[in-house]
Amino acid sequence: MGRFALPEERPPGLDAPLTAKLIRLGSKAQARVFRLTNGRIGRKWRIGAGFKKPVPTLLLRHVGRKSGKHFHTPLVYLEDGANIVVVASQGGLPSNPQWYRNLLATPEVWIDLPGERGRPVRAHEADAAEKAALWPKLIDLYADFDKYDAWTERSIPVLVLEPR
Repeated sequence: MGRFALPEERPPGLDAPLTAKLIRLGSKAQARVFRLTNGRIGRKWRIGAGFKKPVPTLLLRHVGRKSGKHFHTPLVYLEDGANIVVVASQGGLPSNPQWYRNLLATPEVWIDLPGERGRPVRAHEADAAEKAALWPKLIDLYADFDKYDAWTERSIPVLVLEPR
């Protein structure tokens, strides 16, 4: 196992409240820096499999389904033709991330890419056939998605962001 490789088994404490708080704080910090630098800093994910093979990140701009607040969530993404594909893996935690539930409630969102702000997109969850076609590409992009899938009993959602 490399210096920053993820363990094969789900680490104990992954879903502890402190871990969740640290993840939220890290995400907020990455989103702020990404916005302030227009993606010059924060454009690559360099954790786990991303340490040796950095992965592109974007900011998903979405609205809270209950609060109505606007959020900026950094996510790893895959370009698939005109579409952008994101994964609601949440590091293999037992539940789906809040942003996923927000997209189901309000699929019209925006993404910020390095050097580009406010691209309007419409999200839909990939059906079984679409996910089966995208999953190998996603694993090739970021191998840790495979570990996250093994660490959780839920089916990890794949979302396609189509231009609107």
